[in-house]
Amino acid sequence: MAEKHATGAMGAAGRAPAADKADAIRNVVLVGHSGSGKTTLVEQLLAVTGTIQRAGRVEDGNTVSDFDEVEVRQQRSVNLALAPLTHNDIKINLLDTPGYADFVGDLRAGLRAADAALFVVSACDGIDGLTQMLWEECTRVGMPRAVVITKIDHQRADFDEVLASCQDVFGDGVAPLYLPVITNGHVNGLIGLLTQKFYNYATGTRTEKDPGAEYESQIEDYRGVLIEGIIQESEDESLMERYLEGEDIGTDVLIDDLEKAVARGSFYPVLCTGLGVGATELLELITQGFPSPLEHPMPEITSLDGKPVQGITCDPDGPLVAEVVKTTSDPYVGRISLVRVFSGTLRPDMTVHVSGHGLADRGHEDHDLDERIGALTGPLGKQQRGAAKGMAGDILAVAKLSRAETGDTLSDVDRPLLMTSWTMPEPLLPVAIRAKSKADEDKLSQALGRLVAEDPTLRLENNAETRQLVLWCMGEAHTDVLLDRLSKRHGVEVERVELRVPLRETFGGRCQAMGRNVKQTGGHGQYAICHLEVEPLPSGGGFEFVDKIVGGVVPRQFIPSVEKGVRAQMERGVVAGYPMVDVRVTLYDGKAHSVDSSDMAFQIAGQLALKEAAAKVPTLLLEPVDELSVLVADEHVGSVMSDLSSRRGRVLGTEPVGTGRTLVKAEVPELEITRYAIDLRSMSHGTGTFQRTFLRYEPLPTHLAGKVTETD
Repeated sequence: MAEKHATGAMGAAGRAPAADKADAIRNVVLVGHSGSGKTTLVEQLLAVTGTIQRAGRVEDGNTVSDFDEVEVRQQRSVNLALAPLTHNDIKINLLDTPGYADFVGDLRAGLRAADAALFVVSACDGIDGLTQMLWEECTRVGMPRAVVITKIDHQRADFDEVLASCQDVFGDGVAPLYLPVITNGHVNGLIGLLTQKFYNYATGTRTEKDPGAEYESQIEDYRGVLIEGIIQESEDESLMERYLEGEDIGTDVLIDDLEKAVARGSFYPVLCTGLGVGATELLELITQGFPSPLEHPMPEITSLDGKPVQGITCDPDGPLVAEVVKTTSDPYVGRISLVRVFSGTLRPDMTVHVSGHGLADRGHEDHDLDERIGALTGPLGKQQRGAAKGMAGDILAVAKLSRAETGDTLSDVDRPLLMTSWTMPEPLLPVAIRAKSKADEDKLSQALGRLVAEDPTLRLENNAETRQLVLWCMGEAHTDVLLDRLSKRHGVEVERVELRVPLRETFGGRCQAMGRNVKQTGGHGQYAICHLEVEPLPSGGGFEFVDKIVGGVVPRQFIPSVEKGVRAQMERGVVAGYPMVDVRVTLYDGKAHSVDSSDMAFQIAGQLALKEAAAKVPTLLLEPVDELSVLVADEHVGSVMSDLSSRRGRVLGTEPVGTGRTLVKAEVPELEITRYAIDLRSMSHGTGTFQRTFLRYEPLPTHLAGKVTETD
């Protein structure tokens, strides 16, 4: 780490950095809430290593990883972006992720592609709920982590307070490696707690000297905690006993044990950065403390028929196994796929097998085909720099994969394999759209197909009942970005329309009605009379047609015609145009004509009879009711339950889940939860999640049914 090596090798600008072996690669994802400083930190690391001449600024719209038009306008990351650099002959693939909950799909893709995570926390703003949830997610999979406290040079920065918050929220094993030295509000440098050296940045270059006596007590306190934490994670069981007996443990031994504990994911060092301070120390931690791809467990791999495949490792000479972690579509460049190579070697113009991926319900078709890839590049923002190959452990971009989508597996043609894809959150915000013009309508389908291919968190629905095109999104910000891309990138103008919830109709009582279809026009006429009895069935009863004709008053061949007409009218509804359900229809009488009766005549008679029945008895509108499972922190349970009750919901109960969280179950009408994804996030400060499952249809309250009928 920086405590052993003080210099960083400068990367070469203008070409993609390359590694000749997997243990010379570090894949690191930056995680943190929006505004914590992830993109600025990437700029700082790129500039320090000479990958770029000067660090850009988010406010100026000239950063490497925020190059999308939407990101420049909104001044926040909405895409996963790759920024490779080289330090001390180690290639580091930095993966900058969005910090807003709407774009958690790209964030999880970054976690999948990486071998370690940097949790970026602002010294001004602290930790949000989403960051805490991601820390717990990384804990479950054993992802090695470190914490970077940014903006320590900001006037509102409070390093000690944020450090204490990190230790409280993230738990055991979180300890600082360096302390910032701040004089008159200006950060002069860092004190290494293991080496007890002061790394001075006051002159603009990093120099090393002994800290002053005024820091002795502070160093001693923090250093003791750090050493004890390292020794607890040491594989040398005698180390703690020697330390407690007063033996001075060598710095080299401590650093070696620290690096092993960080790589195992059992110890989480805290570093800090500010303007011109801390980048070198962070690079040393990444190169020496974070694991290489050789140390990262291989995701589950199966054959195409689902049989587990064992023995595949991060070997450039092994069978090809790579995964598309991000897809972008450009009207001019075409489709570009960001790929993590787990085994084998990817080369330009080779033919690969594309397999994936089980998200057909979201509009992503399954793939099982061969494709020839184009050029390989190491992207640096929007700049595509040529790469000769993609070896096991590396991340790079592939051109001309016209069918592959995010989450698909690339493998050898003669040995097709499939990687178990990572879990994607379910989009729960429905947004109805329509094209503004006929020209836009013609282009809309192709543009939406491209958006679906690059975003697994988007689900596209053509609702046959409401005749609406619905985008299921992660939230309002996600929706805005999608509509912006339709307009700016694909030239398709759409407008949002009010979402229609598919209702149902049913009869509120029993009655008898007659359908009379008698027309004499001088030629072949129509003659059909049917008498029906209608009655409601219990919820979920569906439709029953009962034949009680005796004496042949309705010829046998026309009885199915009556049923066909009734079914057709039920599909169209009788009041507000919604399908009718839970009805028993009994045909008990009728009349026919030997010449003028026909199949169509009796179909029409059946329809007329159903309409007459609707005029005689009340007709009820039914609304769909979902079961909601809402997972929230304990402090938000009361607010959530009160809110669900205000939505005409019935809370069924609660149960604790893990530590500090509660699962609330309730039955709520769909009409009341069309925007629940937004409202829950507001109530729970971004930490609440929910799932919904259709239960049944129930009568819509009279005052609401009247409004629906008036609207329709």
